[in-house]
Amino acid sequence: METSQSPTEAGAPAPWFRWLQLAMGIVCMAMIANLQYGWTLFVDPIDAKFHWGRPAIQLAFTVFVVTETWLVPIEAWFVDRYGPRIVIMFGGVMIALAWVLNSMANSLFLLYAAAVVAGIGAGAVYGTCVGNALKWFPDRRGLAAGATAAGFGAGAALTVVPIAQMIVTSGYQNAFFTFGIGQGIIVVLLALFLRKPEHAIPPRKKKLHLPQTKIDYPPSKTIKQPVFWVMYAAFVMVAAGGLMTAAQIGPIAHDYKIADVPVSLLGFEMAALTFAISLDRIFDGFGRPFFGYVSDHIGRENTMFLAFSLGAAALLTLCAYGQNPIVFVLASGLFFGVFGEIYSLFPATCGDTFGSKYAATNAGMLYTAKGTASLLVPLASLVAVAYGWYAVFSIAVGLNITAALLALFVIKPMRRALILQSEPAVTAPVQATNGSLV
Repeated sequence: METSQSPTEAGAPAPWFRWLQLAMGIVCMAMIANLQYGWTLFVDPIDAKFHWGRPAIQLAFTVFVVTETWLVPIEAWFVDRYGPRIVIMFGGVMIALAWVLNSMANSLFLLYAAAVVAGIGAGAVYGTCVGNALKWFPDRRGLAAGATAAGFGAGAALTVVPIAQMIVTSGYQNAFFTFGIGQGIIVVLLALFLRKPEHAIPPRKKKLHLPQTKIDYPPSKTIKQPVFWVMYAAFVMVAAGGLMTAAQIGPIAHDYKIADVPVSLLGFEMAALTFAISLDRIFDGFGRPFFGYVSDHIGRENTMFLAFSLGAAALLTLCAYGQNPIVFVLASGLFFGVFGEIYSLFPATCGDTFGSKYAATNAGMLYTAKGTASLLVPLASLVAVAYGWYAVFSIAVGLNITAALLALFVIKPMRRALILQSEPAVTAPVQATNGSLV
């Protein structure tokens, strides 16, 4: 005969346990970061060996991004049903297999197949870690999602140099094989210790009101809410501008004729493009938890408006004064510092709006906006050829400004109206003897 138990009776974990869960999720994210941010190191060595051409090789990257993002809702569905452990273990095996396949790829078909495997594995890890963070931290969703996303945004910084050195000394195939196996093993081992919260964790009371739903919306109902699609549209707008800038930062620097110009800042001296890329990774990694933390205190939409507006200002600066190498380095760093926060703010907003129970699946559906945005990236090259980089920057600025206005004047009231529906019925007002309502 079964008996119900309170969280305490059932042995609820110690308060520090959820921070351990968060830390392990961050490490898992760092282990998949190279699949996206380390890829650029392998393109030229692959081309030098097989002469397939950069466009054909880079198509594998597009295949990876689309697979990684659009399959997350399916992988997250398994997380909500069966917990994070089995999905993370599956992801670890897949990312190891993907880079092993890359090490053996002697045809474009096998390279593209490896990209699909890598996308499935990375999506399984990414969607699970972000979704699990949202469940463990309903009181700090912005910080938790931001810290988790920072593992992906900045994790490659720890291994880019060793990978580059191994490519030079032992060849790119050995680098693929060695780091693929190593990253996969770490993810599988950490997966053994990951778990979802067994009991609901009530949000802490905050000094500032942070609206959160009291209803757990299943995915089938989430996609029927208009606010979800407005959030999706804003996500696509900001992601498209950011991905276009990230993909074209090298060509822009070369067209501005500053790529190899030395830049000295704070005692460091590097070529402008190298300096910009290094600073972009650091600022991107820092911005995700920072803006997530800020949103926990001043609200999601207010933070979106601030970050998207700063992004537009940084892009305007790049457009007007980017030919100056120092401005190029600093403005691009600022832009990526406020761009990466979409990967913390949108999941946190999704969790606040649609609840914790299906947080992994709902956030995964919203995350597909990144894949949708990636399809717009090739248009930047066409626009640049026809109208110049000024037109590309103008489009990105317009997208950021539109998203900022949507956040403050559309998403904010729509979300509050939806959340009010989850509030318990308010007691009918009592009429005082003087006729006023109290």
